Amino acid sequence: MKTLSLLALTLTLGSVLISPLALAHGEDHGTHDAAAMPMEQKPWGIAGSAAQVDRSIDIRMGDQMRFTPDRLQVRQGETIRFVHHNDGQLLHEFVIGTRAELDQHAAMMARFPGMEHDEPYMAHVAPRQSGEMIWTFNRAGEFDFACLIAGHYQAGMTGRIQVLAE
Repeated sequence: MKTLSLLALTLTLGSVLISPLALAHGEDHGTHDAAAMPMEQKPWGIAGSAAQVDRSIDIRMGDQMRFTPDRLQVRQGETIRFVHHNDGQLLHEFVIGTRAELDQHAAMMARFPGMEHDEPYMAHVAPRQSGEMIWTFNRAGEFDFACLIAGHYQAGMTGRIQVLAE
């Protein structure tokens, strides 16, 4: 009986801890509203605003599980408007992070394929649609981007961002 109670408590606690991760793969995949998103500093930068944009970069993604371009170079302090074009028949996403964070998130997406999430450093783009995201790279370094939908990351849908110091 004690084992059954412990199992029930573990399952309940697990679902409570996982539920905040399930936030937004809904139908609104395109543009992020920076005002509605949390302005949280990440190792790879912080959400930007349209008034801060220094330049735009078009990113194409498709069902061949590749980004074009897949290598980017920006300057520290630069605010980029990423314009994402999904040329495929499948949902794709563009998520910026460190390799370790992307690996961890991809593993969770593989375990929970229906998991929903929405952060200012993510853009979900429906098939044959476009979306955008604005990001300020205020930290120098090497960062990554990827599509973390189950199977896409594992198939090599990744890229690299080099942020050059001021």
